[in-house]
Amino acid sequence: MFIQTESTPNPATLKFLPGQTVLEMGTADFPNPDGATASPLAERIFAVKGVTGVFFGTDFVTVTKDEATEWDHVKPPILGAIMEHFQSGQPVMASDATQTTGHAEHDGPDGEIVGQIKELLDTRVRPAVAQDGGDITFHGFERGVVYLHMQGACAGCPSSTLTLKMGIENLLRHYIPEVVEVRPVAV
Repeated sequence: MFIQTESTPNPATLKFLPGQTVLEMGTADFPNPDGATASPLAERIFAVKGVTGVFFGTDFVTVTKDEATEWDHVKPPILGAIMEHFQSGQPVMASDATQTTGHAEHDGPDGEIVGQIKELLDTRVRPAVAQDGGDITFHGFERGVVYLHMQGACAGCPSSTLTLKMGIENLLRHYIPEVVEVRPVAV
C-alpha cells in the first residue's frame, strides 16, 4: 500500500491519500480525541503523540498536529497507523457512527435562498476546499449573513479568513443579492 501525502494551506495540517475510498459519502470530523471512538481509524491516528485533529473525506484523511510537534517526527507513525488500519480490514467508522453530509437543516422563511447557498457551496466551494484537505458546510442564514462551519485543514488555517471573505463571500454575493456577509462559526 502506498499512501501519498500533500501539504495544505494550513501548515499544521497534512492530507494523506491512501489510494482507496475512506468514506463512501459525506465527511467525518474529529476536532479532538473525544469523539474518536466513533472511528477505529481516528482512534489509531489520535494514538500518535502530537495529533490534535482528524478529518475524513471520500478519498483522503487530513491530520492536524500541535505547534510543538514537527512533521518529520509525527508523519511516519501517522502513515503507519493509516496503513495498519486499511490492512486490518476494520471499517473506517463504527457501525453505529454517523457521518455528516455536511449542511445544517434550515426551516426558516428563506428556504429558497438557503437552497441556492447550499447549491453554490456544493458545486463551487466544497470541491475546491476538499482539494486542500478540508470542508466548509452551511450552518445558518440570518438577516443576510451566511454562517459557515470550517472543518479539516480549513479549521484554524491562517488563510481561511481570506478564503471566506474574498472567495466565498464574493461568490455568494455575486449570485445571491440577499447575501451581505459570510462569517465562520465554531460548532
